[in-house]
Parts: sequence; structure tokens; C-alpha cells
Amino acid sequence: MAGEPLVGVLALQGDFAEHAQALAAFGVATRYVRRARDLVGLSGIVLPGGESSTMLKLLAIQDLEAPLGEFLRSGRPVLATCAGLILCARKVVAPEQRSYGVLDIEVARNGWGRQIASGTFALAVRPGKELPTTMSGVFIRAPRILGVGKGCEVLATRDGEAVLVRQGAVLGASFHPELEFRHPVMESFVRMLVQPHAQTATSD
Repeated sequence: MAGEPLVGVLALQGDFAEHAQALAAFGVATRYVRRARDLVGLSGIVLPGGESSTMLKLLAIQDLEAPLGEFLRSGRPVLATCAGLILCARKVVAPEQRSYGVLDIEVARNGWGRQIASGTFALAVRPGKELPTTMSGVFIRAPRILGVGKGCEVLATRDGEAVLVRQGAVLGASFHPELEFRHPVMESFVRMLVQPHAQTATSD
């Protein structure tokens, strides 16, 4: 792969190993991020699914909260899934908690339902977004996007509600693309790594 990108995967809690495996399917090398020094030399980063409030506590313990924030605002590609999406949101509710605000969205934790409501659901992709017109997503206690600001574009929906968004170099999903082999969202993130200045089509 041109440029040999190295992607960090935040590995404090959650399904970080599954994200590393999903990127390996595209030939992308990864490094687990547990301390600030692990951010050095990365081409991009993944914030995985898990428990967002626990991640925040561990970020503080590891003195990683501020360095990670700097990285998220550096313009390098970011993939934020499920709990990662919560960490990147502008506003978090149900309950409220602090977040990095690099995606102009409001999210409700577990908004798509508890474990009993988890499953694989059909998604609709907005035209011209360099993704298949239809694809699926695995939702596990997934956050619900309640509002999307003007600076953030909606790439895919579930039952008419946004579940995949992008703002600049930050790609955020309510679902878990890493749990489906060579999922189009993972492929889209890989394209961002090898073509860092490429942007998706503008919103309709």
C-alpha cells in the first residue's frame, strides 16, 4: 500500500482488537494506543466501540486525554465507532458527559436500545458518497444521533436517521463496521489514509 500508513487504535477498553483485525484485512498496519507516546508517527487513529465513560476515566488515568484531543484536531483521518462516536460528538446526553466535539452532532448514549435490541440492520447510503447504495450495520447498545450540525455531512441512515457521518477527516459511525469482513466503511477509512486530502461528495 502506497505510503504504508500506520493507524493507531485506542486500546484502553472495548473492541480494539477487532478494529486492528479489520484494518489488517486491507493490509493496514496498526499500533495500540495506551499512552501519549503511542500517538507519535501515526497516519490516523481509530476510537473503537466499548464504554465511553470508562474510556474517559482511563484516558485521564493514562494522561492521554489532552494528547488525544490534539491528535483528533490535527487533520489526520479518524474513525470513531459506537463509543468512539460518543467521544467525538459535540454534545452527549442520556446522560450528559464531556466529549471532544470534533463532530458537530448531538448523541444519546444507548439511544438505539439496550442489548436486547442489538442486531444487524439495513442502512441506506446517500447518493454520491463513494459507498454502496445499500449496506448493513451491526448495532450493539448503539448511540443515536439526535442532531447534525451544518459542518457535518450525513453519509448513511437507518430508518431515516443518521448513523454514519463525516466532518473533515473524522468519520463517525453509530454501528460496528469492524464486525463485518471488509465493510465499506472500513474501506472508506483506508482510502482517507492513502488519500488524506480526498473528501467525500458535498451534502445534498
